[in-house]
Amino acid sequence: MTTPPHGRNPLLRERPSGWPVGSFESYTRAQRAVDTLSDENFPVDKLTIVGVDLMEVESVTGRLTWGRVLGGGAMSGAWMGVFIGLLLGIFNSNYTAPILTGIVMGAVFGVVMAAVPYALSRGQRDFTSATTIVAGRYDVLCEPDLAPQARDAIARMNLGGVGAGE
Repeated sequence: MTTPPHGRNPLLRERPSGWPVGSFESYTRAQRAVDTLSDENFPVDKLTIVGVDLMEVESVTGRLTWGRVLGGGAMSGAWMGVFIGLLLGIFNSNYTAPILTGIVMGAVFGVVMAAVPYALSRGQRDFTSATTIVAGRYDVLCEPDLAPQARDAIARMNLGGVGAGE
């Protein structure tokens, strides 16, 4: 792996540096600003998009019941059983038997693997959800030597940054 020419290694988790040259209420607008700078031949490798004021948002997607737990476990296990059955069917003259056995055994195994943790939770979490991380705003940072140029170019774009009546 090589390090980018400006010395930053994107795989290292270090605090971003640079001067703020734009602030946006959505990632899409921050991305559009960087893309427009790229179109103008600005050295975009000197820029960083930073999500600020991070929040973890858990959206409740439904109610969790024994029927959903057992059905989901059976389906998940059956799919794994199909896969194992296909692998075993390669070495057998009869494809049907290993696939059907895999589906049945996978479904049984899936039901057990889903039911045990759900029973142990004793109804402490009877819902399904999806968790995402969102930012309150997205700042574009630039290395100090090019920051005034980037700031002025972003200001000319009129993309509706934070506080611009987006």
